[in-house]
Amino acid sequence: MHDVLFEPLQLGSLEIPNRVIMAPLTRARTPDRIPGRMQEIYYGQRAGAGLIIAEATNISPTASGYVYTPGIWTDEQEAGWKGVVEAVHARGGRIALQLWHVGRVSNERVQPDGQQPVAPSALRGEGAQAFVEFEDGSSGREDASTPRALETEEIPQLVEDYRQAAVRARRAGFDMVEVHAANAYLLQQFLATGSNQRTDRYGGSIENRARVVLEVVDAVASVFGYDRVGIRISPFIEIFGLKDDESEQMAFYLAEQLNVRELAYLHVNEPDWAGGDIHLTDDFRRALRARFRNGALLFCGHYTAEGEVDLIERGIGDAAVFGRPFISNPDLPERFRVGAELAEPDPDTFYGGAEKGYIDYSFLDDQTRQ
Repeated sequence: MHDVLFEPLQLGSLEIPNRVIMAPLTRARTPDRIPGRMQEIYYGQRAGAGLIIAEATNISPTASGYVYTPGIWTDEQEAGWKGVVEAVHARGGRIALQLWHVGRVSNERVQPDGQQPVAPSALRGEGAQAFVEFEDGSSGREDASTPRALETEEIPQLVEDYRQAAVRARRAGFDMVEVHAANAYLLQQFLATGSNQRTDRYGGSIENRARVVLEVVDAVASVFGYDRVGIRISPFIEIFGLKDDESEQMAFYLAEQLNVRELAYLHVNEPDWAGGDIHLTDDFRRALRARFRNGALLFCGHYTAEGEVDLIERGIGDAAVFGRPFISNPDLPERFRVGAELAEPDPDTFYGGAEKGYIDYSFLDDQTRQ
């Protein structure tokens, strides 16, 4: 009954061999922000995914809100990611890099020289917390700092930071890149009415609030081509104090603009991912599909194999994206193929640490592969 999951899918100019896609998963296991041997093993183990979307990766030193998350702004980071890509390709896999700036979901302890985080407007995200390192060397959560508003003349450099990150990602050998415009981070802060109170060309109307996102997409596509670029959005999500009175209208506008650009895929992170009672309706999915016809439409949010089959067969999505199941089931596509039971992940090892809960989960043959 799962045969449809193992049909190839076209993502722009990249064909992937199956529709079991691995979500970008922050694991906080790069203390020096440079991917290394553990990341090579971790992603290599999961190369059976139709596509791996690698964890959210900071585009610059000021982009971070969490210690121990990787970057892509130095030669050393680029070389580290190159090793990861080669490990995935050696096993026949395909991998994209997600480009990330957290905006106001940060703290001065994480920022260079203790400076303020940046955001569209000087509004702190209520309830948002950064993951910081304290003076005694310990780490933990701390409330996000009040950001400063980006000056209009600073935004071209922000866009250039995304472009330069894409340049490094391409040199590292990634098959695609994904622009992270979801989960209440910087680009979604520009999109949302509650976090964007600007009065310049990047605030006010839907077209203005979407402007920087589309500029980033265009800049990244100048490196990879639109046919090798995806984007992640999260309409209706309410986390880190994000509020948006025009979430549906913005999602539809972005879909139309990205459709014209023939972007490879639109990746929707569903609002119930973070809990709560807000769920995407089929009417919304169909309306999004009608506006984004030239690329693949992907949905992420507590899917099972059966749920993905239903999504595809009803024509409202091309694939589902799986997060936590891939943590504890490195061979998730094979488990779906044979109908095997899934292993449950250990939440205590989701973030930080070393091998435990990262590269020691077993395959169906009960042999951990490295």
